[in-house]
Amino acid sequence: MSNIKKELGEMLNHALELEHAARIQYLAHAEAVSGLGAEPVIERLKEIAADEQKHEEIFRALIAGYLGAEPSMNLAETHKAKETKQILEVNLKGEKDAIDYYKQIYRKVVDNKKDLPYEFETLEHQIRHVIIDEQEHAVELSLLLGV
Repeated sequence: MSNIKKELGEMLNHALELEHAARIQYLAHAEAVSGLGAEPVIERLKEIAADEQKHEEIFRALIAGYLGAEPSMNLAETHKAKETKQILEVNLKGEKDAIDYYKQIYRKVVDNKKDLPYEFETLEHQIRHVIIDEQEHAVELSLLLGV
């Protein structure tokens, strides 16, 4: 395995761990939301959790199929929150942190295009697609927070 594939495999495994944790966190937080106006927030948190699961599947396929590495079964850190505002703030920060990290991975893929002759287009497309989804989540959480 080339050095760039090894490095990207490690980076994508961390991304996979972030997605594992995010999915679990969104589902747990959806159960904690209550009160007036809770239904749309609960529904959106569960929808985002489903998106995070799709991202896990994408990252697993890239790690194993395109980079020849073993997908992680670990979780990144999760963050507890009880009040709806705090739940939305914690998850918005998580989305922004993920976007920043995934952009690093994206840049590494683009910068090493010549060393990924049979993987580049799929890696570039899939990682960009996940970044776009995460940006959508950040906008939606911001709208729910009114910021």
